[in-house]
Amino acid sequence: MTFSVTVRDHMMVAHSFTGNAFGPAQRLHGATFIVDATFGADELDQDGVVVDIGRAAAALAEITGSLTYRNLDDDPDFAGMNTTTERLCQVIADRLAEQAGAGRLGNGQRLTSITVTLHESHIAWASYSRAL
Repeated sequence: MTFSVTVRDHMMVAHSFTGNAFGPAQRLHGATFIVDATFGADELDQDGVVVDIGRAAAALAEITGSLTYRNLDDDPDFAGMNTTTERLCQVIADRLAEQAGAGRLGNGQRLTSITVTLHESHIAWASYSRAL
């Protein structure tokens, strides 16, 4: 059995894509995402929790805050990368994994996975899951 805790934030970015597959999205455009980060663990810690919700929410807010109101095309971290919804899920999950590994999420040693979902709208979203 796996336990999970999800925290939510949002972000607004500008970006463009390279490649004919993206049609008009090749031009600079804005995107607003609802961001869910789900932390999984096979066992609860000694306090009966998966992760400290406050610290998890703060870590997510720090990451989304660093991306919000930015043109991702100008960010060297994204040079040569199409910042698709799927890729942004991976970037955020990897950054959360770094936070977990550094002990910034409280008693997160029992974490086994992180899944990040970006909701583009009420009818479209993408996710990325990674093991820890």
